[in-house]
Amino acid sequence: MRIDDLANETGEWLRGTGPENDIVMSSRIRLARNVADRPFLTVASHKVRAELEAQIRDALSGVNLGTRRLYVALKEATPVDRQFLMERHLISKDLLNAEGDRGVAIAQEETVAIMVNEEDHLRLQVLRSGFQLREAWKEIDRIDNEISDRLAFAWHPQFGFLTACPTNAGTGMRISVLLHLPALVLTRQIDKVFQALSRISFTVRGLYGEGTQASGNFYQISNQSTLGKAEDQLITELTNVVPEIVKFERHCREKLAREQRVALEDRVFRACGTLKHARSISTEETMELLSALRLGSHLRLIPEIRQQTINELFITTQPGHLQKHEGRALTPTERDLARAGYIRGKLTSDS
Repeated sequence: MRIDDLANETGEWLRGTGPENDIVMSSRIRLARNVADRPFLTVASHKVRAELEAQIRDALSGVNLGTRRLYVALKEATPVDRQFLMERHLISKDLLNAEGDRGVAIAQEETVAIMVNEEDHLRLQVLRSGFQLREAWKEIDRIDNEISDRLAFAWHPQFGFLTACPTNAGTGMRISVLLHLPALVLTRQIDKVFQALSRISFTVRGLYGEGTQASGNFYQISNQSTLGKAEDQLITELTNVVPEIVKFERHCREKLAREQRVALEDRVFRACGTLKHARSISTEETMELLSALRLGSHLRLIPEIRQQTINELFITTQPGHLQKHEGRALTPTERDLARAGYIRGKLTSDS
């Protein structure tokens, strides 16, 4: 399996098949782990980093990740390939911009990604379509146990798993859901949701997590810290919160459809027309218009366009994906032209 194979298909989490998929795009659980008796990467030498990558890569080769798996040595990958992997949510922005020996193992239709030498020695991730935190936890717990049979992790009886950032210590777990909340934005209720989440210790980030802004009305909701809490407690807390946000978003969608029907239809059909006919379009405008299209799809205003197609376009129209598709580096102007053509082709084939 190669990176080019990933470019010709999309991961399970983009297919829109999971529970509550009209609002919950994906569920993710991530575990931070460090190898015992090895320094944190912030103080590790280049030699130690190289040894760690080799040691971890060897350990991962014995873990059951299925038959279709790929390991990418990011030090050797092209800038476009690294950008592509970040856009696909398979590596973080930090790993994209890091230097030296590092990599990522990818498996199971992109539901599993294991980053090596990011902030911690290992960052395990399981990503699932829709609202499936329990299912994601079951899979990542199995993988974590298999790796721990091959590598001794840094662990303290009082503080739990030791991590480079103290807020990750304990379980080392970050759980998050990616929500599409256009109606809360349009009805100006989104700030109320943010304030309520902050009061109960949840963080709101953009489409690509920490350090990114909201784009396309997508918001990533995650826990703030892990110390002193068990894995099941962390999962339960977010599992209890998400349905309330989903309920509020659906209420706002129904209100828009009932009280501002003409304005809503105009927004959706204008977005559809622009995306089907534009000859040049930026990333920012694409995300905004696709958000309206996705909302219209779930309100059955444009039933001819599949949800999976819309979901995929949020990712496949990003700069790295376009350059992979074209097979060469593109200037910003060339990307805008290529993006418009790519979207026209995808929407035409769906109609």
